[in-house]
Amino acid sequence: MSDWSLWGMFVVIGLGTFAMRLSFVELYGRLRIPPLLSRALMYVPASVLAALVLPAVVYPNGHGEFVLANPQIPAAIIAAWVAWRTRNTVLTLAAGMGVLWLLKYAGL
Repeated sequence: MSDWSLWGMFVVIGLGTFAMRLSFVELYGRLRIPPLLSRALMYVPASVLAALVLPAVVYPNGHGEFVLANPQIPAAIIAAWVAWRTRNTVLTLAAGMGVLWLLKYAGL
């Protein structure tokens, strides 16, 4: 691939990305989103966070096998319970990390 075609590809991809992002800014308020789609979009941040966190919890160190003696799983369960009960981010992080450190200290 020549330098000119590579630069051309960069420019086209950059313009496409700019157009996609600009479309959300320019069309905001002009188009009505159906209520069903609006309710569904409320769950996107939580699902993306779960998709990022869950593999790191279930498969530590990037291994492709499930390890039953993984201390991250009970720590994540307790952190999820604390988040559900208190809705406090700092307390959730403290509980999850505290349980994880305690389990690792105990050798589990």
